[in-house]
Amino acid sequence: MASGASRTVRFQSDVDVKHFRASPLESPQPPPGRKRSRSHDPRRWWPGSRDSPEKPRARTSGGSGRALKDRVLSRAFSEELESLMHAGGDRHLFFFFDPRGQVIHRWHKVFLAACLASLFVDPLFLYLTGTRRDACVGFDYSLALTLSMIRSLLDVFYAAHIVIRFRTAFIAPSSRVFGRGELVINPYQIARRYLAWTFWFDLFTALPLPQVLGALWYLFSVQRQESCWREACRAEGPPCQDIFFDCASTSTVSSNRSVWYALTNVTRLCAPGNNGFYQFGIFAEALDARLTTSSFTHKYFYCFWWGLKNLSCLGQNLNTSLSIGEISFAIVIGVLGLVLFALLIGNMQSYLQATMVRLEEWRTKRTDMERWMQHRQIPQPLKECVRRYHQYKWVATRGVDEEALLEDLPMDIRRDIKRHLCLDLVRRVPLFDEMDERMLEAICERLRPALYTRGTRLVRELDPVDSMLFIIRGHLDSNTTQGGRSGFFNSCRIGAGEFCGEELLTWALDPRPAEALPRSTRTVRAVSEVEAFALVADDLRFVASQFRRLHSARIRHRFRFYSHQWRTWAACFIQAAWRRHKRRRASMELRVREGGSQAWPGGSVRRRRHSCDGKALKKPTEPDFTVEQEE
Repeated sequence: MASGASRTVRFQSDVDVKHFRASPLESPQPPPGRKRSRSHDPRRWWPGSRDSPEKPRARTSGGSGRALKDRVLSRAFSEELESLMHAGGDRHLFFFFDPRGQVIHRWHKVFLAACLASLFVDPLFLYLTGTRRDACVGFDYSLALTLSMIRSLLDVFYAAHIVIRFRTAFIAPSSRVFGRGELVINPYQIARRYLAWTFWFDLFTALPLPQVLGALWYLFSVQRQESCWREACRAEGPPCQDIFFDCASTSTVSSNRSVWYALTNVTRLCAPGNNGFYQFGIFAEALDARLTTSSFTHKYFYCFWWGLKNLSCLGQNLNTSLSIGEISFAIVIGVLGLVLFALLIGNMQSYLQATMVRLEEWRTKRTDMERWMQHRQIPQPLKECVRRYHQYKWVATRGVDEEALLEDLPMDIRRDIKRHLCLDLVRRVPLFDEMDERMLEAICERLRPALYTRGTRLVRELDPVDSMLFIIRGHLDSNTTQGGRSGFFNSCRIGAGEFCGEELLTWALDPRPAEALPRSTRTVRAVSEVEAFALVADDLRFVASQFRRLHSARIRHRFRFYSHQWRTWAACFIQAAWRRHKRRRASMELRVREGGSQAWPGGSVRRRRHSCDGKALKKPTEPDFTVEQEE
């Protein structure tokens, strides 16, 4: 791109153009007997491109101190990132992931499975303690080792997820206003955004915290039973010691404990049916079912059922004792059940209203379209084109009609919104880059978004041109036969930052434009999904009237550089000049070999007729960019 301003560098090094290849069915081939013009893509010779004969210079803008190349590589579209990775571009790009790509999609499935496994493993740590029939509390070391190994393996997935999040690009908020947006692949911006938003949540969920109320209920049941034993022990006096209730320490005091256990009344006093000595409250059910002395499988399923039952009924069946901790636990169960129920109802309502309504409307329209195409017996290829367009439009807009929303707003608000949505995108078009703010605002007010799917023919040669398109994303093939001229075929690739339909601009800039719209000199077909802004004939005539107040030399230079008509004519003109030079040189060499006999340029060498003849090819009409003289 000619300008070094930061707002225009986005398309300066669009290196995926030379790696992009259309399929044989989509790429236009020259008709039999016609030669393809050797007009080169001007992108190959842009300053800073890989094929440029000169080295790119690191230019800075606004004192930012960053090189131009660094700013170019900070953002990319999804297809550009894939293109660069497959083509063996910069190495650091291999460590970035597209959040909408297949790699991240598959990783989310794997990580979801790891999260579900972790959800079931974490509460199992609370089942490591248990009671025995001889009135002691033990710890299951074999189960603890197994659960620790499984949890450590699952923690690897959490750590990998955090690392991947640091290398996953995000959609730039400023580019979400149209289409699917562009990806930010700057590692510093990704890390800063991740640390500010979801890093701490991911770190918190990676910790082995209990997540099921049933497991907590079991743990508290064991604790209450041990508390009852210790209280009964204190009532018995010196023969009873607290160490007797630790199963790991019974071997050191086995003789004394055996004598005490034969004489003690602890087991009878702490039975759940003996309500006079100790109140177990909501934990009496666990002791009645002898859950603390059961196997691990019975503990897990019984506690899972207890937690599910009390969450679903909001803890209404819990009969607590006077213990503050027990009452607090019951309050947490009731509040958590209410919160989950409210979240469930609210999320379902929001989901149905925000998504399902538009989705059902889209499905209804699609069903009507399918019935209409079947009734009209539309051919299968056309059906596929219609389906592909509706699918792409839904992905890009999510069923929201932006034009209808803006029409209901006042003029000043609509102007401000249009400026916010389109100003940065319009600046990327080189033809509009050096305009002032008022001119850009006038253009933004009249731009209309346009979406095209792969294979769509935007305009055909010799058809009237009704709009001028400014490409924001995607690629198109543009070819011409110069009005059906025999032996002539020229094709080029149009990418982001370029435009098509310049015939309409020439027509609009004419001081005395004709009533009929101009005819297209090229056939333009989309080879990928294309997002663009369109200026229709009436709006373009209004905008074009403002061009005459700008510097004509600069605008003329930019128009010639980015116009495909001028590119084709320039390529043919250069080829014709080179052939004339070769003819003169061959004629001079022939005259020298013949001993200086009289010859004239081209006299002894027969001139061949070429499709690219500088005289035969008509020079494109140049727009009237002259400044009008004030009277």
